[in-house]
Amino acid sequence: MARGMSFTAVVLTALFVLLLFHQTCSVTDIHLTEAGRGCSSSCGSIQNITYPFRLTEDLLNCGDHMHNLSCENSITVLYLYGVQYYVREINYGDYTIRVVDSGIQRNNLSSITSNFLNYYSVWYNDNHPTYSTSEWSTMAILSCEKPVHSPSYLKIATNCFKNGVYSSKYSSSSNSEMHSYVAYNLTPYPGEIEESCRLELMSGISWEFTHRDTKAPSCEEIHNELLYGFRLDWLQAVCPEYCDYCYLGEGNKIQCGSNKIVCPEYCVDCYLGEGNKIQCSYRNKIGFFTRLEGVYNDVMYGLGRGLEYLNSSPKKLIILVFYLGPYLIPKMVMGTPVVLAFLIYKWRRRHLSMYDAIEDFLQSHNNLAPIRYSYPQIRKMSKNFKNKLGEGGFGTVFKGTLRSGRLVAIKELTKSKANGQDFISEVATIGRIHHVNVVQLIGFCVEGSKRALVYEFMSKGSLNNHIFMSEGSILISYKKMHEIALGVARGIEYLHQGCDIRILHFDIKPHNILLDENLNPKLSDFGLAKSYPIADSIVSLTAARGTFGYMAPEFFYKNIGGISYKADVYSFGMLLMEMAGRRKNLNADAEHSSQIYFPTWVYDQLHDGNDIEMEEYATKEEEEICKLMIIVALWCIQMKPSDRPSMNKVVEMLEGEVESLQLPPKPFFSLSE
Repeated sequence: MARGMSFTAVVLTALFVLLLFHQTCSVTDIHLTEAGRGCSSSCGSIQNITYPFRLTEDLLNCGDHMHNLSCENSITVLYLYGVQYYVREINYGDYTIRVVDSGIQRNNLSSITSNFLNYYSVWYNDNHPTYSTSEWSTMAILSCEKPVHSPSYLKIATNCFKNGVYSSKYSSSSNSEMHSYVAYNLTPYPGEIEESCRLELMSGISWEFTHRDTKAPSCEEIHNELLYGFRLDWLQAVCPEYCDYCYLGEGNKIQCGSNKIVCPEYCVDCYLGEGNKIQCSYRNKIGFFTRLEGVYNDVMYGLGRGLEYLNSSPKKLIILVFYLGPYLIPKMVMGTPVVLAFLIYKWRRRHLSMYDAIEDFLQSHNNLAPIRYSYPQIRKMSKNFKNKLGEGGFGTVFKGTLRSGRLVAIKELTKSKANGQDFISEVATIGRIHHVNVVQLIGFCVEGSKRALVYEFMSKGSLNNHIFMSEGSILISYKKMHEIALGVARGIEYLHQGCDIRILHFDIKPHNILLDENLNPKLSDFGLAKSYPIADSIVSLTAARGTFGYMAPEFFYKNIGGISYKADVYSFGMLLMEMAGRRKNLNADAEHSSQIYFPTWVYDQLHDGNDIEMEEYATKEEEEICKLMIIVALWCIQMKPSDRPSMNKVVEMLEGEVESLQLPPKPFFSLSE
């Protein structure tokens, strides 16, 4: 009897597997837009709130939970990208919702939002994928050190926002020396912003305000434009799911923009069924794998018990193969890839946890300015990673093109630190700041193990190529090299003092200084960066950071001082020394042993009153520039952190004359010692 039961278990299990792999799942109607349409609620002046919107206290089956609204003190509130907006109007006729930043006060002209918002962050933000920007534009407020002669920049009074924009730490000059402008439809990229200007605010406004003449708006007009708010288009929330995209046609009727059928992510395959509703052809992906795990265990158990029985009776095995073989073997061939896919799925699930840190960071910092791209978008803009620009410690950089035609550099992170700490450091620091000497992070991508960063394209490459004259490099004059050094110094000074927090780069070297087409320098690669409060003088690190040859000695000699922003000063000094000498600081192939370590040799030359060896065609001015850069560098590479100047002082010395500088004590950190 027991043997008969085992044979039955084998047959039933085999038939169950055949049915599992043979059948097409029952058709599932996923036309979701009908759900929650019967609910209606009100809050304050906003009456009859219906689908897709809902209040947080509504019944769970009301509206679309991607379009939650709150009712706070009888005011309808929308939280968008972590910012509180008051809802002023919902228009169900043209599928728009008008909102205004809650920081704008009706009777206070000085009130202003501190939240940066532009249409790129709205269009590509995954948390609100159904909002688009066809109904609004942007207003940017800029402060400039020099007058700007551009029709896009409209001059406004500097005292428009007494307690707002111009009290920021970004302004190094006093308010009276600054020039204030408003610009509409400004793209928040460094190439679109005048060099002497700093972007102080960017906010959404209604598109009709941008159709003005060249007359600059008054403070009151600017305030009213912000107070009116802007409209967001939520048409995609009710767009039929089989549409690739849709638009409003005649009579405000929704029209499909293409005939392409788009499957929901939980459909393996789909088709357009009765009533133009999408039907899944196969089971829900997640549910399918969950059920397959149980089936897999049952099959293994049944086969194990059945084989015990068949081994005792070869005749029964022959009969089973004869009857079931023609039907079983093809299905097993089809089923094997599915089982393998299941095993791969289980393996991937175990490894996805290593990326939870990145997702947790992005969820807790959802007000970041960079755009979040999908991986297919990254592949498209890089033309499937065709044009390789270079390779670094954590990945490869490729050339890409945005939809607007603008060139970008795409760094695909293939070699990452544990928990994606390099990715988090990069986005957390460079993603928050805007400075003419810091490379702009345009966007990023994170999908499972795939991570990429999208930067502005720097056509002249890294400074490393031009200091040491590699193939394809250009000869940079000492005057221009001095300008580059000054730009780098200002960028580091901004990181140290210009933000609400102090940012330490920890990897300043020629390779991480990028040059645009005009040879303007920009700091890049913030994978090792660390931020901490300005009030703190010392930062705690679990390990040394940086590149040998540019790392500060306090990383190795704990008794000379703690790790602070002075570590970046040291790295800059070593960089500046190489820029002035146009050679590596450590050169084992030097003609004389005394010249192997350049800082020691050049210090001895200056100390003994000798001239610095330069090219024969160097002018007197170039000799003075070279000497200036070397003396500043010698101050920066002093052994003790307390003996090094701040970056603010470094900028001041580089802007001054060489006669005003004294030769510092000999840097203790030399090869002879």
